[in-house]
Amino acid sequence: MQTFKELYESTVKAALDNKENLVPQDELSYDPTHLDCLLNPKKHPIVFRTGTCNCSKEESEECLNRCPFDALTMGPDGVEIDPELCLGCENCIKGCASEKLTATTDIIPALKAIKSSKSLVYAMIAPAFLGQFSSEVTPGKLRNALKKVGFDGMLEVALFADILTLKEALEFDKNINGINDFQLTSCCCPMWIGMIRKVYNQLLPHVPGSVSPMVACARVVKALHPDAMTVFIGPCLAKKAEAREKDLAGDVNFVLTFQETKNIFDALGIDPATMEESEKDHSSKAGRIYARKGGVSEAVENTVMAINPNKKTKIRTKHADGVPACRKMIQDITNGKIEANFYEGMGCVGGCVGGPRSILGTEQGTELVNEYGEKATYQHPAENPYVIELLHRLGMDTIESLLEEADFFSRTI
Repeated sequence: MQTFKELYESTVKAALDNKENLVPQDELSYDPTHLDCLLNPKKHPIVFRTGTCNCSKEESEECLNRCPFDALTMGPDGVEIDPELCLGCENCIKGCASEKLTATTDIIPALKAIKSSKSLVYAMIAPAFLGQFSSEVTPGKLRNALKKVGFDGMLEVALFADILTLKEALEFDKNINGINDFQLTSCCCPMWIGMIRKVYNQLLPHVPGSVSPMVACARVVKALHPDAMTVFIGPCLAKKAEAREKDLAGDVNFVLTFQETKNIFDALGIDPATMEESEKDHSSKAGRIYARKGGVSEAVENTVMAINPNKKTKIRTKHADGVPACRKMIQDITNGKIEANFYEGMGCVGGCVGGPRSILGTEQGTELVNEYGEKATYQHPAENPYVIELLHRLGMDTIESLLEEADFFSRTI
């Protein structure tokens, strides 16, 4: 009987070799449930168990306590995951003593869809992509590498982080005027917003209902090209969970991690570092630094000062990274310890560059993100002509239209 990992590797190879039948011929060589998880991941939880747990009582208790969102319970065959509570932090997978917990993967259905699609297919690359596929891989080289896989184009999600930065800056300028007013940023990390929605929902009135830059990118693509397919590529398992949420489902067709994308490059013999250059510079510094801790706060702060330098209530930011630090910051707020009027939370230590499916280390990733931010032609979205052009193409005549026509970039919190 093949292990889940062995079945995954053989099935991915068959998909990359363009074989029509991905199902192994020997029905006794694999677990049918495992195969269904690979071929139809959306039918299964983001995290699932691949066999019966054989852990001791002490190990089982440690496993249950490892989840910060209480998504784990103990069933007759071992750990069970509640998909309604699981946010994809991967703490359970990393600490599983018997290695029976694993994460869903979109790689096989995504590859099949890319190769068979008769419409445009866009890769949407997260702002944390710098250095993930080697230090020599520029945005332009990565764009051409993804085209070799079968994508029609690559979009930097940082441009759409620009749009959300501008929206949150406008909301801060409009709503935060008193000494006790504060805003919790919502547009970046699904673990942060999920924590507020599911654990600290009394704070929801302080959260603007913005979609994430990933979802904003997908919605813009489909507004301009209704039949297009969108594939997000990033460092985070939680983005797979976000793409499945009921009010967002259908915006992003597939989510691949950096590691999954590297596996595709390796299997196809594609070296992004050797690709021709195809540089396009659309995002500002603000959108690019979303990938590291404090980046959202810095981006919104600079944009607020740009759109209303005379605002009497000055923005005071505070941020936390990692689930424990985020929880402490939220707990301080609920206890009345208000130290800022703009709060940012990132579920991973270091921000997105510290995501569990990053290839690069957090420290080096942060350095590269900062370098890329400094190279930006524009400092903030209010001066970025590509943001203004996109808004015009969506029928929004002014930046203030982001609030007047808020539904497009908003969600049901």
